This record gives sequence, structure tokens and C-alpha cells, in this order.
Amino acid sequence: MCEARAYFLENQESRLIMENVDRIEPDGDGLRLVNIFGEQKFIKARIRAIALMENKVLLEPAA
Repeated sequence: MCEARAYFLENQESRLIMENVDRIEPDGDGLRLVNIFGEQKFIKARIRAIALMENKVLLEPAA
């Protein structure tokens, strides 16, 4: 499986916010994350980086 983990970076620390992320969609002033089970989470953030080989999505607070 190649689903990603999404981490929120704040104050130089990362916090896991969702595993098995299948989709990330822009939604107003943030992002909607959807995992392979259909669970959704909205977060006011922007993408800082995507590490494909590590299956990581790094998010940071929206400016």
C-alpha cells in the first residue's frame, strides 16, 4: 500500500494528523484529507512538502 501519512508542522514539531491518506483536496481556506476508509478531516493548512518515497505529506499553518 502506498497511502501517505499527513503531519502538521508547528513550532518546529510535527504531529501526525491522519494515516492512510488517499486524497487531499483544497477546501476554502484549508485542506480536506480523506483516508482509504472514507474518514475525512478538514484542517486550515497548506502543503509544505510531499515526500513520495517516505509516503509523507507535511502541512503547515495557512498564512
